[in-house]
Amino acid sequence: MFLSEILPVAPDIPIQIAHLSGAGPGLDAGSKEALIMFADAISAADPRTRNLFFDVTTNVTMQTSAEDAKFIADRLRQIGLRRILYGSDMAISGNLTARQGWGAFRGLMPLTEAEFRTIANNIAPYMR
Repeated sequence: MFLSEILPVAPDIPIQIAHLSGAGPGLDAGSKEALIMFADAISAADPRTRNLFFDVTTNVTMQTSAEDAKFIADRLRQIGLRRILYGSDMAISGNLTARQGWGAFRGLMPLTEAEFRTIANNIAPYMR
C-alpha cells in the first residue's frame, strides 16, 4: 500500500522511513518483511522509491544478535548507504546516550570503516 498509494502522490518529497520500518528496539518479523519489501523495490530501481531514506534509530542495541546485525547490514547495503541516516532515541528511553548508541552501532554492525563513514556523513535532504 505504501509503495502503490502513498509514494506516487508525493514523488518529489523526501520520505524518511523511521526505525528501518519498525518501532524498535530491534526489528520484529513484520518489520523485517517491510524492510525487505523496501530494499527489493529500491534495488529493482523502482522509481517510486527515489526519495526514500531510512534511519536506524533504536534498531541496533546492545541486545542485537549477530544474525539480526547481519540482516540489517545486508539490507542497508541493498538499499544503498547514501539513503541511511543514523539516529538514536535510546537516551530518551533511559538506555544509552547518543554517543554510546553510535558506539554500539559501530561495535555490533558488520560494516566497513568506509560504510560507517558514509552513514555518519549522511544528511537528511530536508536538513540541507
